[in-house]
Amino acid sequence: MSVITTIAIAGYRSLRDVRIALGRLNVVTGANGSGKSSLYRALRLLADVAQGRIIQSLAAEGGLQSTLWAGPESFGRAVKRGDYPVQGTVRKAPIGLKLGFSGHDYGYAIDLGLPQPSSSQFSRDPEIKVESQWTGETLGRSNAFAVRTGPNVRIRDDNGEWRQIFHALGPCDSMMTHCGDPRAAPELLFLRERMRDWRFYDYLRTDRDAPARKPQIGTYTPVLGSEGADLAAALQTIREIGSAEELDGAIADAFPGAGITVVNTDGYFEVEMRQHGLLRPLKAAELSDGTLRYLLLVAALLSPRPPALMILNEPETSLHPDLLGPLARLIAQASERSQVVVVSHAAGLLSELDAVAGARRIVLEKELGETLVRDGERPGWTWPTR
Repeated sequence: MSVITTIAIAGYRSLRDVRIALGRLNVVTGANGSGKSSLYRALRLLADVAQGRIIQSLAAEGGLQSTLWAGPESFGRAVKRGDYPVQGTVRKAPIGLKLGFSGHDYGYAIDLGLPQPSSSQFSRDPEIKVESQWTGETLGRSNAFAVRTGPNVRIRDDNGEWRQIFHALGPCDSMMTHCGDPRAAPELLFLRERMRDWRFYDYLRTDRDAPARKPQIGTYTPVLGSEGADLAAALQTIREIGSAEELDGAIADAFPGAGITVVNTDGYFEVEMRQHGLLRPLKAAELSDGTLRYLLLVAALLSPRPPALMILNEPETSLHPDLLGPLARLIAQASERSQVVVVSHAAGLLSELDAVAGARRIVLEKELGETLVRDGERPGWTWPTR
């Protein structure tokens, strides 16, 4: 399985210029306010490019102006030492929000900027200025094969010659969604579908009115929904077409002597949990928030259709410390099938994941309002130019 080796973000919130090297299992941590949530949101924005909704996602965050890095373009050494106050300087580069990633096979980057002044009611929408896709980990002069500059999109053919396939691509439309073609641009199409498979879990509901607590119509569900409403169907799908042994093992690891059953009543599925010492099983509506959340994470991490990339944001929420070990083992198991990024500040979970062979800890910290990556070698990266 091809994995992402580098993530690059520039100009987004506190991420003035961040480059992060990734492995199969990555644990992002840092103090409150260090930029963990910004990094998670930036990854979601990248995924939204392939879904064709990055402009709408930025609008939901308050628009491009609200998400741009608010500090100076760069910091001099004297400013960092505290010899001089932070001041604005004359910009050398255009204002923009840049997102990109690369692996051993492909790389992709997008640069969003401010629109030209106009009388349109949509004049606050950001514009996609530049996009590029290339082979390998770092963009160079000879390895780009799909380039978008303004409204124009060029594709390099098998003979190495450039061919223009779009002349008037809309400023809010990505070449990722509009130019992927099985004949003209199969690489764009392949990368788009791979990005659409990225999976994010940060809002698995466990409140009293959570859909997972109520019977739901059951259909084959190899992928748990982002809120977990289809929990019962997802667990039953794992049992029937995934690994029933891993499912039972994950439950027993966290709750010795316990087991789960999915009850089907006229097509409505409901989870029931048997626990040692109780005379009857407990329905999902009776489970504690922590127990229900663990079941949701089991359904997500044991998916019979593992994604290329899975990102978990603070999965430890509501979990008892005794469940952090079983959760870490589940995450390690999932990382054998998918590349996994975990964003967390729970010391217990971090120490458990540190013990996993090959796990990479990424520590974020703040300096002068800017998110920095502590330690580690800064990976090479080249942004496409406007």
